[in-house]
Amino acid sequence: MTAHISNDPLHGVTLEMQVNTLVARYGWNELGNRIKINCFRKDPSVKSSLKFLRRTPWARAEVEALYLDSLHDDGNGEQDEPAFNPWTDSRTPRS
Repeated sequence: MTAHISNDPLHGVTLEMQVNTLVARYGWNELGNRIKINCFRKDPSVKSSLKFLRRTPWARAEVEALYLDSLHDDGNGEQDEPAFNPWTDSRTPRS
């Protein structure tokens, strides 16, 4: 018997994990600017945010969409050049 593999990117990701990830990435201030709800703006906490998001489907959808966007931003394939790359300024000519 083969295991069922879900195509849902949120499969196994709890709402609490999403909120914690977004807070770690953006902070409460930026999160409140991106998603304009009071639980992110006034005296924010994970517990109060989860309580509100579980009762408010449109707000939960906003959080899930931002979480998915942040996942795509991390895996875009473009990596920044390091500040110092010893191979770019070598003295030996390339052949």
